[in-house]
Amino acid sequence: MRTTRDMLSEYAVIIVTGGSSGIGKAFIEHAASLDSRVVICNLSRRKPEGFIGQLNLRHVPVDLTDSAALAEAAATVLDLLNNDMPLGKIMLINNSGFGGYGRADELARAEQVEMIDLNVRAVVDLTARLLPALKAQGGTVVNIASTAAFQPTPFMATYGATKAFVLHWSLALGEDLRGSGVEVLAVCPGPTSTEFFRRAGLKQGAVTERWGQTVEEVVAEVFQALARGRRQVVTGWRNRLLAAVAARLPKPLAARVGAAVLARFRMSRVAAPGAASQPGPGGGV
Repeated sequence: MRTTRDMLSEYAVIIVTGGSSGIGKAFIEHAASLDSRVVICNLSRRKPEGFIGQLNLRHVPVDLTDSAALAEAAATVLDLLNNDMPLGKIMLINNSGFGGYGRADELARAEQVEMIDLNVRAVVDLTARLLPALKAQGGTVVNIASTAAFQPTPFMATYGATKAFVLHWSLALGEDLRGSGVEVLAVCPGPTSTEFFRRAGLKQGAVTERWGQTVEEVVAEVFQALARGRRQVVTGWRNRLLAAVAARLPKPLAARVGAAVLARFRMSRVAAPGAASQPGPGGGV
């Protein structure tokens, strides 16, 4: 069986969205530690900190919720691939995403639309723009979904629905691309120690750490799944168990159970109702 180092050695370029912090930054750090040769291209608003002097990091500043800015960033990446990066397999990691906590009628309409723009539209748009290059050189699309994708998520209705889209779209895309030289991996992390919960309007520690993982643990499992040729991975054994149970419940019952569980976090809210969360790197629930 291939090791993660062997797997990564097959790639010349890794393109990641939301690499300024959280899971996205952990992808950059993990990849660089395994293979300093691989060129990493980060698409996010902020440049990742701690990579000064990292010769193989290219940063493309972009607000992925802006369709025109995304198109320009994709054109920049394609130009880099054609003129400034080595030939070889390409890994695209669609990681950027954000969520908001509260009843649907409490969250601002603009916030929920922006969530769809980043979590769904940007993923499809960027993948479609870069797919010809991946097909030409071979590679993998890694899409960060969530354990929220396996059941309705009251109090996080729009977020959970966007991640359900990402999961099912990824699995279907993988079948569409079977035999093309491009593979697709859907990643479903559970609660992860990133800025996700603060951006969603919850206090630090609102979700107990015993149910969560570190970003390093998540990324390590993703790289192992890539080495094994997997098409879906739910990270963490507790998350795999909960996802398996949730996926088998009738959807109306799953929604009622989800409401009972997620309602407990209402006392941990710090944002005023309707306050918009700021888009950022993926990796929450």
